[in-house]
Amino acid sequence: MIPVENTGPLKSVLYVDAVTVSFDGFKALNGLSLMLEPGELRAVIGPNGAGKTTMMDVITGKVKPTEGKVFFKDTVDLTRYDEADIANMGIGRKFQKPTVLESLTVFENLELALSGNRGVWRSLFYKRNAAALQRIDDTLYAIRLQSRRDWLAGALSHGQKQWLEIGMLLIQEPDLMLIDEPAAGMTDEETALTAELLKRISGERTVVVVEHDMEFVKALDCSVTVLHEGRMLAEGSLEHVQQDDRVIEVYLGR
Repeated sequence: MIPVENTGPLKSVLYVDAVTVSFDGFKALNGLSLMLEPGELRAVIGPNGAGKTTMMDVITGKVKPTEGKVFFKDTVDLTRYDEADIANMGIGRKFQKPTVLESLTVFENLELALSGNRGVWRSLFYKRNAAALQRIDDTLYAIRLQSRRDWLAGALSHGQKQWLEIGMLLIQEPDLMLIDEPAAGMTDEETALTAELLKRISGERTVVVVEHDMEFVKALDCSVTVLHEGRMLAEGSLEHVQQDDRVIEVYLGR
């Protein structure tokens, strides 16, 4: 059962409280705590094995923590719910590799994502209406694919497929979006446009971007969290964390 939404002013959209995840004795997360405010754009960086993917797995209900709590909108403990419930609460995740349906058009991919947000039963009876068409048009404009609406998704460039998948998530109007390495494999121009897109999306919703490309993180111009060995190593502006000796040693190098 999906909990009743908090109607008061939110202190946080997400609060990860001392979360530990152990796999056969290995601590993928080790007492991790993190807080995200409404409308915040946050970049999460760190070396391979730092716990970035496990963190997203815990938030979305794919993995249950060994210890700790994860609160959504101040009061909802996500550790008590499964992946489907959490998605229906308004938490969306985009994986690194695009999973668009290449045999469908850009428009059809967005339409399917919109209708799928209604649940299986309502999707069977979904019909286009003016509001749905406007949502699709608005999303096409936001992801800069309005001129590609009738293209097959398989004909898009890698970067455009990434934008389409972001659009498929955006059209479902999540309160929290988790985006995994969106700039991987993009051209320089696509990377810059993707940073602009994510900056525009945040504000109305909270966006977490896991990324390795420091130039892309710089373009996001947001607060950065550095993970290492399942813990928060540093947090602040990119300039601040880049000057942290611990971050330099374990991740950035000299």
